[in-house]
Amino acid sequence: MTTTTDTAPAPGPRALTWARRRQAAGRFWRQYRAHRAGVAGLAVLAVIALTALAAPLLVGAGSQSVTTAPGSALESPSAEFPLGTDQFGRSLLALLVWGTRVSLTVGLLAAFLSVAIGTLVGITAGHFKGWYGNVVMRITDWFLVMPTLVLAIALATVLSRSLWTTVLAIGVTTWPTTARLVRAQTLSVESRPYIERSKALGGGHGHIMSRHVLPNVMPLVLAQTTLVISTAILTEATLAFLGLGDPTIVSWGGLLQDAREAGAVSSGNWWYLAPPGLAIAVVALAFTLCGRTIESVLNPKLGVSR
Repeated sequence: MTTTTDTAPAPGPRALTWARRRQAAGRFWRQYRAHRAGVAGLAVLAVIALTALAAPLLVGAGSQSVTTAPGSALESPSAEFPLGTDQFGRSLLALLVWGTRVSLTVGLLAAFLSVAIGTLVGITAGHFKGWYGNVVMRITDWFLVMPTLVLAIALATVLSRSLWTTVLAIGVTTWPTTARLVRAQTLSVESRPYIERSKALGGGHGHIMSRHVLPNVMPLVLAQTTLVISTAILTEATLAFLGLGDPTIVSWGGLLQDAREAGAVSSGNWWYLAPPGLAIAVVALAFTLCGRTIESVLNPKLGVSR
């Protein structure tokens, strides 16, 4: 009598890859949550993101209307208006909640554009050495020494005033730092032996950059993205405060600009200035805490405190 034992089929390469990725993600989260500052920053961002998503349900798009403003101009905080009203009688709390959507959208899109440009420039400059790398890095150095805000103001002044202009102005002026970091990491990766083996086996430029270099620089890119987002939000607020943002949308920087025009500083209407300013500071700090924690987890040698 012959007995047979059923054996489970061996997992395929794709299943093994996903299993390793799940293990890496779980290990990353365990190390990340050991940092109290990073967890606090992530919690703050989660609350702000939920507020931005639920803004149409919480306050509605009608809260931006000047003609249907529910209060009188520059009312101080009260039970009806917890943060007071603006110069048109609109609830500042409703405007602050609605402005969360614009500020986060601009920050995320501008950071994505900036990091994408910086990653592309950094990888290609590190891979293609010689005249190409030298020319690209000299252009990067030129952007580095030029004041980012001045370049962003110049672009926002030349182009039409819109949300996409703000995103473009921030994205194309804040990429050099990412390019420098990615290039340095690319040079480190391409000095490893398996890159030489890949070239010996016929791996082309595209294969090496996409399959070997890019996965190794992605942790650095991820950490840099969180830091760029906070910079982008601050820059958007500055452009809006200077009157270079889209006047048809409500953002935190736009609220500060409206407060300045209404004379809130000289008249002592602190409720017009403090909430949007604090919101900008809290979001920038939260993204910075998350970015520092991600850097610490991905590179423990940095020694970022918990």
